Amino acid sequence: MNTYNVNEKGYYGDFGGAYIPEMLYPNVEELRQNYLEITAQADFKAEFDQLLKDYVGRPTPLYFASRLSEKYNTKIYLKREDLCHTGAHKINNTIGQILLAKRLGKNRIIAETGAGQHGVATATVCALMGIECIVYMGELDIKRQAPNVARMKMLGAEVRPAQSGSKTLKDATNEAIRDWINNPVDTHYIIGSVVGPHPYPDMVARFQAVISEECKTQLQEVEGRDYPDHVIACVGGGSNAAGIYYHYLDDPRVNIIAVEAAGKGIDSGESAATSALGKEGIIHGSKTLLMQTPDGQITEPYSISAGLDYPGVGPMHAHLYRSQRAEFVSIPDQEAMDWGLSLSQMEGIIPAIETAHAFALLDERKFEPNDVLLFNCSGRGDKDLETYIDYFKL
Repeated sequence: MNTYNVNEKGYYGDFGGAYIPEMLYPNVEELRQNYLEITAQADFKAEFDQLLKDYVGRPTPLYFASRLSEKYNTKIYLKREDLCHTGAHKINNTIGQILLAKRLGKNRIIAETGAGQHGVATATVCALMGIECIVYMGELDIKRQAPNVARMKMLGAEVRPAQSGSKTLKDATNEAIRDWINNPVDTHYIIGSVVGPHPYPDMVARFQAVISEECKTQLQEVEGRDYPDHVIACVGGGSNAAGIYYHYLDDPRVNIIAVEAAGKGIDSGESAATSALGKEGIIHGSKTLLMQTPDGQITEPYSISAGLDYPGVGPMHAHLYRSQRAEFVSIPDQEAMDWGLSLSQMEGIIPAIETAHAFALLDERKFEPNDVLLFNCSGRGDKDLETYIDYFKL
């Protein structure tokens, strides 16, 4: 029995479900009724696997970080999702969802994006399949992430600015949902993380599960066992984490660690540390932990990384936190930025700022010399160079 996975009603423990307006019910229900059957078909699996291999570049390497391991006196492995086509794990999910959309007869794709990585990954698979693509992005994020906006346009996507609210990811998501309500028949909405109404959190986790599936084989080769002692990933919505945790969720030998963004400090009022600050609530169609005011208004999250400043976490992660299956740690901007520099200069790998949060755990916790640590190196730092340049005056 898979205790930490979704149940037949779409819940992880107390969290999940589909809290959606009636107008969206047909779209979400069509997905729910078909996603497991379609993704289990032999021709779907063959096409998905072939694209992951020849287009995305999987399997991604499992890299033993010798200088880091020596410094921290433990065994540190990096799952190199930063080497995927488009620069992050996001492409695993967009490949899966575009194949699903095609089989459901959809000829128009919409998506939301914050940092732009999911927007780029969606625009990429739409170009690959010759399908129309509209990406909603907050007006503020469009300014912050200009290179990714240019990439989406080069790939043929239309980028539509969200001009309401804080003009960031939350508002882009609201606009995408509005679009989907207005175009229910021909449109599929590719959600980029393990958030949203059921079946999205489960569907995205399944597409990202290729990460931990590969880790099992790769660890067996180098360590003689297919599991680590600790598996560590950064968590915003949480798709990279869901992917590397997936095959270890029910393995009690594996300690799961989730690293969130503390921003300017957990109690500073400018943070995205949902586990520390969140209460039960509903956001974008699912019941989860989210940061809110005493009267239930969603509070604006903050992180120096555009990919972690989401006010909630996916329902799988909310359940891992509440059940104490996973350990949650919050890392402030400064430590994450310093680690962006440390990883670059110690291993020659410039990480996304999101990813850098995970590595900061090494200064927070002491590990045993024979412990095997598995980090998800979820994205590369190209998209964050301007932030790094401004921060360190490079």
